[in-house]
Amino acid sequence: MFKVLVADDEDSIREILKYSFNKNGMEVCEARTGKEVLESLRTFSADFIILDIMMPEMDGYEVCRELRKTSEVPILMVTAKGEEYDRVLGLELGADDYMIKPFSPRELIARMNAIYRRIDSGHRINVENEQEAYTNGDLKIHLKHRKVTVKEEVIIFKPREFDLLAYLSKSPGQVFTREALLHHVWGYDFIGDIRTVDVHVKKIREKLKEKKSDVLQTVWGVGYKFEPKL
Repeated sequence: MFKVLVADDEDSIREILKYSFNKNGMEVCEARTGKEVLESLRTFSADFIILDIMMPEMDGYEVCRELRKTSEVPILMVTAKGEEYDRVLGLELGADDYMIKPFSPRELIARMNAIYRRIDSGHRINVENEQEAYTNGDLKIHLKHRKVTVKEEVIIFKPREFDLLAYLSKSPGQVFTREALLHHVWGYDFIGDIRTVDVHVKKIREKLKEKKSDVLQTVWGVGYKFEPKL
């Protein structure tokens, strides 16, 4: 059975979501505080986490940061805040999407399904019958083994970060809009924030710059490109 952890300090919201999830055949575990989320996950193997930002003891940002140290479980953050900074911060910490209160349980489930389809199946780069690796100077992107090295030292990328870097590297010099990258890397059914592309590019750059191998460039007003180093 699909397992969902619902973390929110508002009893009414947890009750509504639990009813909707149970009705759709999901098993639900509830948490009222940030600390309860981490404690619950010791015994409850969640397939998905609905994480409120404003919670006692630990807020959703802190919880997301802790979870991403050891887990890739999908996280959808919910908040009453609508400011861009709050949305981007959640994405930068590793959340897969966010929703602003009030929202309908039906839309929430639709977003969960969209996120899970992307992760479970489908939209990662298909490298069958293509070159096994792309090399540019000291940088090597091992497509089939989903590994990136600089001077033979492995750089750890999250799955979506690797997918994005690999996709851009296959068309060096070509500029892609954020919309195009969302379509090809995240999938045609992506309904989250377009800024998630910027967040992932930032993460990739940070890791590559540490190895003095920054190959992603911003084309202002358009999007991004992979620029080979001569």
